[in-house]
Amino acid sequence: MSKVFPAKVTGLSTPDISIAITCWNMERELPRTLWSLSRAFQQGADDLTWEIIVVDNGSDRLPLSPTMKPAPRILAARHPAPSPVGAMNEALALARGQIIGAWIDGARMASPNLLASVARAAKAHQAPVIAIPNRQFGSDRQATAALQGYDRAAEDALLAAAGWPEPSADLFAVSWPEEPSPTAPMLESNALFLHRNTWAALSGYDPAFVEAGGGMCNPDMLDRALRHPGTQFIRMSGVATFHQFHGGTSTSDEMRAVEMVKKATRAYVALRGHPPRKQRARGWVYDATTATMDYGSSKV
Repeated sequence: MSKVFPAKVTGLSTPDISIAITCWNMERELPRTLWSLSRAFQQGADDLTWEIIVVDNGSDRLPLSPTMKPAPRILAARHPAPSPVGAMNEALALARGQIIGAWIDGARMASPNLLASVARAAKAHQAPVIAIPNRQFGSDRQATAALQGYDRAAEDALLAAAGWPEPSADLFAVSWPEEPSPTAPMLESNALFLHRNTWAALSGYDPAFVEAGGGMCNPDMLDRALRHPGTQFIRMSGVATFHQFHGGTSTSDEMRAVEMVKKATRAYVALRGHPPRKQRARGWVYDATTATMDYGSSKV
């Protein structure tokens, strides 16, 4: 596995948080994701500094950002490939923050209290593994909803009705949870925040995941982070990322999604010797609605 070294931290301009994002042909979705991470959208974060690094994985043209603060840094991947792993590791290598979040799917919007909540939760442990829950826009899993006509136009109307792009928009009301509760078994987080030292020790994402979409690289990253000595699993309640419909490898077509999961699982077993594991440990739970941590158990 190639070594990933996040950027050297120097000077007073070092941000509190870095968000590393990958994308591919997301002209509609990425600007919404970026706006959801802007100062205009993120609430309770006046005392925080953060940076956004986007590495585009071979789009037809480099994506554009809305006019926002902080202005994202958008770069083309040096070696674009079907898997986003290389682009993700490029983005992580550029991150300067003490806490670094990996956003391997650029179509996932953030709830307006996400960054402030992450910053508070990260103070509870020297090596936190902060897993943001995943949600999908619509009333059902998008691969299933697409069979009933759910598409980009339907989603646009749904977001407008919810009040987007204002931070008061109720994104939870127009989305479906991938996990039934904050402490349910969790396969992956599409916004995984670790201390920069943990990212360096783990060498980022494993480049052995070469299949389109990265296969099970994301569940693997969460599993390796939790198995790393000294880390602490912190689940988050009251915040989420929200997946936009964009024709992705596992969320746009039910039959294709099933086949992709089977294929990715076989590749994972060949690589790791066992199927991907859902994380069943309760860990600690940070409730963003009350700004309190429940130290119910250790990570295992």
